Amino acid sequence: MSDRGGSRIAQLLHAHWRAIMLVVVATLGAGVFVAVIVTLGNANRQRDRALDLQSHSFEVMLRTRALAETMARAEATLGRYVISADKRIGQQYSDEWLQAGQQIERLATLTRDTPQQNRRVDALRAAYQSRGAELSVIALSTRYKKNGQALSRYYAARDAAALRRTSALLESFLESERTLLERRAAEAQATVTSSNRAAAVLAGFGAAIVLGAILLGWLTVRAQTARAIAAADAEDERERAELLQEAVRTTTEDLEAEARERAAAEAKLRHMQTLDAVGQLTGGIAHDFNNMLAVVIGGIELARRHSGEPAEVARHLDSASEGAERAAALTRRLLSFARAEALQPEAVEAASIIADMTDLIDRTLGDLVTVDVRDVSDGWRVFVDRHGLENAVLNLAVNARDAMDGRGLLMITTGHTTLAEHEVDHCSAGDYATIAVSDTGCGMSAAVIARVFEPFFTTKPIGKGTGLGLSQIFGFVQQSGGVVGIDSEPGAGCTVTLYLPRHTGVVTSQAAEADPAAVSDAHHAANLDILVVEDDPRVLAATVGALQALGHRPVACGDPLRVESVVDAHDRRFDLILSDVLMPGRTGPELVADLAPRLPDAAVLFVTGYAGEAGEQGGLAGRQVLRKPFTMAALSGAIDTAIAARPTPEPVRSAA
Repeated sequence: MSDRGGSRIAQLLHAHWRAIMLVVVATLGAGVFVAVIVTLGNANRQRDRALDLQSHSFEVMLRTRALAETMARAEATLGRYVISADKRIGQQYSDEWLQAGQQIERLATLTRDTPQQNRRVDALRAAYQSRGAELSVIALSTRYKKNGQALSRYYAARDAAALRRTSALLESFLESERTLLERRAAEAQATVTSSNRAAAVLAGFGAAIVLGAILLGWLTVRAQTARAIAAADAEDERERAELLQEAVRTTTEDLEAEARERAAAEAKLRHMQTLDAVGQLTGGIAHDFNNMLAVVIGGIELARRHSGEPAEVARHLDSASEGAERAAALTRRLLSFARAEALQPEAVEAASIIADMTDLIDRTLGDLVTVDVRDVSDGWRVFVDRHGLENAVLNLAVNARDAMDGRGLLMITTGHTTLAEHEVDHCSAGDYATIAVSDTGCGMSAAVIARVFEPFFTTKPIGKGTGLGLSQIFGFVQQSGGVVGIDSEPGAGCTVTLYLPRHTGVVTSQAAEADPAAVSDAHHAANLDILVVEDDPRVLAATVGALQALGHRPVACGDPLRVESVVDAHDRRFDLILSDVLMPGRTGPELVADLAPRLPDAAVLFVTGYAGEAGEQGGLAGRQVLRKPFTMAALSGAIDTAIAARPTPEPVRSAA
């Protein structure tokens, strides 16, 4: 009885201790479980924080690249502004440069918790301001039409210290952020590793407490958890790798596109510089050539007047006159290419001009060329020189006939379109009336199209063309604010389209140019006292001789700076001031303005072979203009028109 009681007590004691051990084990297991949860939670928080820091670093790096792209794009836009002098492109450059400054401030906000990056942002801001000052000088030079100075400054600024400083700071900023990103990633990995070690220790301690089944289950759960964490980490790494790869691809594409755009802009710039240089050269040549032709034509007419005109002499004089007139037509083409020929624009409908020219085009091209004229312009008007536009269309028609060997279909279509900026060449965005001349001829290759507007370039046989037709058209259209487009392939014909800005405004008055035909039947004034100012002695002598032959009393002045002394030395009242436009030291408009107090009632007649900047600045507005070379009939008619247009002298009132 006592043995069974002792056994019972022992069993009770064992049960009691098992219960205590179960409680202890349960408590320890719960503690281990809680510790594991806390450890894993801390690891997750550390990982989330590391991911946030990494995302922040990625954002800083992307914004830094965006800043570099914005500054590069702004400088490329400035290059286009220097080329075109278009104020809207200049405004675009200003907006993009201001946007770069705003991006620097956003970088400063993003890195305000990183002192080292803050210092780099301050340095970057200073470099941006220094670079902005350099580029502002270029933009201002372009705005005030100092294109040569702007171009030289733009090329010099491409290797400026501020640019190199800015690029170095951006690269340093990216490298620092990249280093910071790697350090943060390493810290995050170390935190996760430390948390995993703690969890492993707690797991081992729990394994020694719980039963084998619980241990096996816990190990299974732990393995699955570790696998899930590894999969999540792998997924995160894959996403980060994809993001980095996408960023690298996007940056590479942007850099390649920028390089292509820059190469195209530089090619356009070189082409426009070549055309501009040749234009200035041809303008100067045409000016001197017109002076010589004025002497030739004047001499021929004076010789014809005093020769009695025997048949043989008259025939030679007529041949010389015809040659001089053909040379004068060539100089007009040179001046048109050089954009130095003053235009007389008016508001006209392109379709109306083409309709009026149909008979002329038919007669010019011959019966073997079929001309088809179509109008889909809806009555859009343009503000151009009518004769210049007619000459341009006629030139295109003649070129098309030659390309078709005198036989084929020529189609002239007037229409309208709306162009985006730079959609065709360097055009501005807006509405354009179009004139498209299409032929069924031999077409042109890309190499020929690239050179087709160069002066004296021609594919015609020797003696068949001067190579100035398309150059003249190019100069006229550009001078009118438009662009020219060419669509052609070898053997597939050619379409040349003139894009002219649509006109909706009010027509302004232009400088009056003498038209001898308009006054040929009028009564010619004679016995006038005329002050003749011309710096070329040969042209001066020819002009004085022509005026004397017309019955006038000319007074010659070969130096525009001495004209006041010449006026004071002659005790007479001059009826007319006949002056060249461009002269060394003093232009014709400046001379007339200075003589106004001395000769308030004198009429004014300008003669010129090259108006240049004096005409562009409006000095010829409202004045009579006679183009060199001129005939005596044209000179006489221009004098009559100028005398008729002079102000009426105010009557002298006697004292009451």
